[in-house]
Amino acid sequence: MSKVVVIECRSYDPEEVKTAISRGLDLLGGTDRIFNKSENVLLKPNILVGDNPDKGVITHPEIFNAVAETLQKNNLNLSYGDSPGFGSPKRAAEKSGLSNIAKKKGIKLADFETIVHSPFEKGIILKNIPIAKGVLESDAIVSISKMKTHGFTRITGAVKNQFGCVPGLLKSEFHVKMPDIFDFSKVLIDINNFLKPQLYIMDGIIAMEGNGPRGGELISMNVILFSKDPVALDSVFCKLIDLDPEFVPTMKFGMESGLGTFKYNEIDILGDYKDSLINKKFKVVRKPPDRFISSKNFPPFLKNLISPKPVIDYEMCVNCGKCVLQCPTDPKSVDWSHKKHAPYPSFDYNSCIRCYCCQELCPHKAITIKTPLLGKIIGR
Repeated sequence: MSKVVVIECRSYDPEEVKTAISRGLDLLGGTDRIFNKSENVLLKPNILVGDNPDKGVITHPEIFNAVAETLQKNNLNLSYGDSPGFGSPKRAAEKSGLSNIAKKKGIKLADFETIVHSPFEKGIILKNIPIAKGVLESDAIVSISKMKTHGFTRITGAVKNQFGCVPGLLKSEFHVKMPDIFDFSKVLIDINNFLKPQLYIMDGIIAMEGNGPRGGELISMNVILFSKDPVALDSVFCKLIDLDPEFVPTMKFGMESGLGTFKYNEIDILGDYKDSLINKKFKVVRKPPDRFISSKNFPPFLKNLISPKPVIDYEMCVNCGKCVLQCPTDPKSVDWSHKKHAPYPSFDYNSCIRCYCCQELCPHKAITIKTPLLGKIIGR
């Protein structure tokens, strides 16, 4: 049986968070049963972008602080880091508030810029994985994710958090090579099976619903989740938002690969879990992903009639160009050169691979994902 601990925590008050982190780890058996003495442990928060923690985009600094303090009491040597969607890891850590905490505690920023190509013969789809040097220099990893929705993978949680161990723009290259959601999900599973973090913690005190992982609305879920099984943890996340875990493609591939289980009869939920914690109104797409997103499966004209697509709200767009910067296709599928909505960027949906990197990282919530009418009819 996989164990997932659910601890109620209703604010980011430092003492309340520390108590919750301590309880959660104790219910998992304590840090002595998870880590060896004097191990070099990497803390891997979710720093999608360097942003104010109050926006709910990143792992909250108080969660990071409490985890670090607890592990340091057990004489573990800590480093931390993440590769953001854009910008340097150092700058993103500073803007998110994590850098100040780390400096006070003597925790170094790991190297998340140097790429090390690592053979992985057991990979489902990846036989060689580019990983940040600082990740490989650690003995153990603590993945500290954020409870959010995601336009491409339904949710971003324990499994997807390790995608940040791939440095910089290489993440965009994966979207180009694997535009199909099911192939991309296999990539995420391969990365997790290669890295094998020892502990997964999810910050769900304030979650993000709707147009996540950056442009959604904040909602109180009042929980912190703990597990050594990332698939089980994400499955319990799904349970809390009334989402069928089989609608999240990483679940099936994660279970088939031996990474973990999403079956509730194989998960022991400990701690404060109760049915009243389930939010059935949580805004998330409650249907399985569609195979026809990938242009290699369908011709562009048919894909444009059926598949979801990113759409710019020009009343909210400030013409910052972040969407153009993040678009991984060559030539750009979103650009000023299309001149459909000059002087703003616009889409060429014939070349758009539906990776939703533009929607994921838009700082002004100006890009949403919409399904054409024919797609909605077929989806019913």
